[in-house]
Amino acid sequence: MSPTMTPAHPTSTSLVNGLDTATMAETVSALKGNPTLATFEFRARNRWISGGENRSTIKDFYGAGAEDTSRPHAFEFTNGEPPVLLGHNEGANPVEFLLHALAGCVTTTTVLHATARGIEIESLSTRLVGDIDLQGLLALADVPAGYRGIRIEMDIKAKNATDAELDDLLRFAQTHSPVCNTVCRPVPVVVERARR
Repeated sequence: MSPTMTPAHPTSTSLVNGLDTATMAETVSALKGNPTLATFEFRARNRWISGGENRSTIKDFYGAGAEDTSRPHAFEFTNGEPPVLLGHNEGANPVEFLLHALAGCVTTTTVLHATARGIEIESLSTRLVGDIDLQGLLALADVPAGYRGIRIEMDIKAKNATDAELDDLLRFAQTHSPVCNTVCRPVPVVVERARR
């Protein structure tokens, strides 16, 4: 099966895994014809509330050559901490949100490329575990402040794929998931004060 994004058998009414393969083929064709359309800029805004609680909003982004206007309202996410980390469970904490983002992106990437390969998914679920040593955050020891490792266990069942094909799909999804790729390689992040 092809590891590219060109669906195996596109038709105008063909839905595979909930994705319209004809639209997928049109999108891939448009990107091949004009690669600048693949450049996206996603944005988030965050405001501190109190203690470990802060709130992020996500609405606007740039993609496919224009500012997106499809979202009438912003998505809102509350970051919090459990009591053991001086919070009140206002929401999941940021490192848990990272696991959420990673799970979502690996899942979406898997479904997208399964569809392109003509693999019909019956069920897919993931379990993620991240190990972290808070001595790094608290500057108590010379250890990384972030996760030391993250394990993703994916339970995937498909109607028309062998175990070898599913293993190949998961390897491919891991290397092509934007969030997984961001986490797995050094990415420059600049933190600076806003100048008024």
